[in-house]
Parts: sequence; structure tokens; C-alpha cells
Amino acid sequence: MLETVVIVIHLLGALGVVALVLLQQGKGADAGASFGSGASATVFGSQGSATFLSRFTAILATAFFLTSLGLAFFAKEKANALSGAGLPDPAVMEVQEKKPAADDVPVLQEQKPADNSADVPQAPEQK
Repeated sequence: MLETVVIVIHLLGALGVVALVLLQQGKGADAGASFGSGASATVFGSQGSATFLSRFTAILATAFFLTSLGLAFFAKEKANALSGAGLPDPAVMEVQEKKPAADDVPVLQEQKPADNSADVPQAPEQK
């Protein structure tokens, strides 16, 4: 239940941050106010909108960051709960090389190289 609430807050915060960033004017747009472009006739005044929107964006960004940490905590708890349910530990799954015991190695009889010298034709001796 709590995880669902955190997910909803997280999604609303993400959408709010995107909307507020898109609503704000860039730094280059402030130069037009000095030449009388009408920026001082806004709802919040000439400087008030930037301060209000930037503060509210910072608050929503902080909430988004905190909900991200909360969701990471929930994911870690789920992973720990699943690992206790029979999933093997990756360290246990490492393949250990088995060294053969002396009894496991078959003993071969000594083999001498075949003497094929009788089958090989001899070169005639030169004087």
C-alpha cells in the first residue's frame, strides 16, 4: 500500500517537474524586459515569477529525489525477500575446479615406440 502511494507521488512529481521546467523562461528571455517587451505585466511581476517557479521546481525535484530513494528501498526489500525464497547465492554458483584424486586417474602401461626400421627402405651407401 505504501509503495503504491510512493509511486503515485513519484509520477506526479516527475510530471510536475517537467511542466514547471517547460513553463519557465530561459536566461536569454530576461534581456527583452529591459527593452520594454512587456515582461513586467505578468501575474507575478517582472522578477516574482522566476523566484516562485524556480523554488517550486526545486521543491518538486527534491520530492522526486526522495521518492526515488524510497522506491530503491522497496526494490531492495523485495530482492532480499526473494533471495530468501530459494534463489541461490551467486557466490555459491561459482564453479569450483575439482582436482582429481590419485585413485581417479587411470594408470597406463608403459608403451615403447614401435620399431618400424625394418619397413623403411635403406638408402644405398655411397663410395
